[in-house]
Amino acid sequence: INQLRELKEKHPHLNVLISLGGWTWSKNLSDAALTEQSRERLVSSCIDMYLRGNLPVIDGAGGTGAAAGVFDGIDLDWEWPASAGHPDNTFRPQDKQNFTALVQEFREQMDALEAENGREYQLTSFMAADPEKIEAGYEVDALMEDFDFVTVQGYDFHGAWEETTNHQSNLTPIPGDPGPRTYSVQETIQAYIDRGADPADLVLGVPFYGRGWTGVPGGPDGDGLHQTSTGPAPGPFEDGIDDYKNLKGLSGYTLHRDDEAGTAWLYNGSTFWTFDDPTAMRQKVAWAKEHGLGGIMAWSLDGDDAQGSLMAAIDGALDGG
Repeated sequence: INQLRELKEKHPHLNVLISLGGWTWSKNLSDAALTEQSRERLVSSCIDMYLRGNLPVIDGAGGTGAAAGVFDGIDLDWEWPASAGHPDNTFRPQDKQNFTALVQEFREQMDALEAENGREYQLTSFMAADPEKIEAGYEVDALMEDFDFVTVQGYDFHGAWEETTNHQSNLTPIPGDPGPRTYSVQETIQAYIDRGADPADLVLGVPFYGRGWTGVPGGPDGDGLHQTSTGPAPGPFEDGIDDYKNLKGLSGYTLHRDDEAGTAWLYNGSTFWTFDDPTAMRQKVAWAKEHGLGGIMAWSLDGDDAQGSLMAAIDGALDGG
C-alpha cells in the first residue's frame, strides 16, 4: 500500500481503487450480501480499512489512518452473482437483488464519508460478459444509478477448458463459430444497453494475455482456427494461458488476424494462441469509441512487454480522435 502512496506522489493525477472479489476471492460474497446487517458490516469494514485507512498494526507498520488517501474508491468484482464462478463459490438466486442492495449500501456509506471529509470517492464494478449471467445476476438499470462506471469483461470468451480452438476476445460474432456457446463484445455490450445502461458508463475490458491449445491440426484454411486439440498449450503459470510479453516473441509461428472482429492468433502447425497485439488493441479502441463507450480497461498490466506496447497502442488510439 505504501508503494501505491509513493506512486501517487509521483503521479498526482492517478486514481487508485481497491478491487474486492475476483475469480478466486468471491467465495463468501453471497453470504456477505445476504442480509441488511451483513451488508452494512461488510461495507463499513471496507470503508474503515481502505478509505479511512485504518490498518491493522503488523510488525510496527499500519495503524489508525495509516493508509488514508491512498485509495480513491472501491471496485466490486463479484464473480458472479446468482451464477457459478470458481467451483468453491456460494451463489443463490437472490444474489441478483442482494447485489443491488449491497451496491446501494456502498454508495450510501461512501456518500456519508464524502460529506464528512469533503472529497469524492468512486464506486465501480467488474461485470460479466455472458448474457445469461447478466440476466441472472444484475438489475442493470438500478445498479447504474449508483456506479460511476462499470468495466465489462471483454475476454475469456473461449479457452482451453473447451477442446476446440477459438477467439477469446472477438468484437463481433464470428461466422461458423463452433461454440459450444458463442460470445462477442458486441452482444455483451448490447445486453447491458438493453437493460438500461448508458454506453458512456461502460468500459471495455481487454486482455494482456492469450489462451492456447496444442495438438491442433491446420484445418481447411491451414490456420488452426476452430479446430480440435489434444489439450491446453503449455504455459508458465498454468497451461492454456500466457502473457502477451511472452507470446510476442514466439518463433516458428505465423500471425493471423480477423480485422473486423479485432482478433489475432498465432499458429505453428500444432499449437494455437488467441491473443491481442497492438493492432488488435487499436481496433478494439476504435470500436469502443464508435459505440460511445466510456473507455478501456486492461487485465493486466504485468502481461504487457517492457516497452508498454499494448498500453501505448491503447493510449494512442484513445487520444487519436
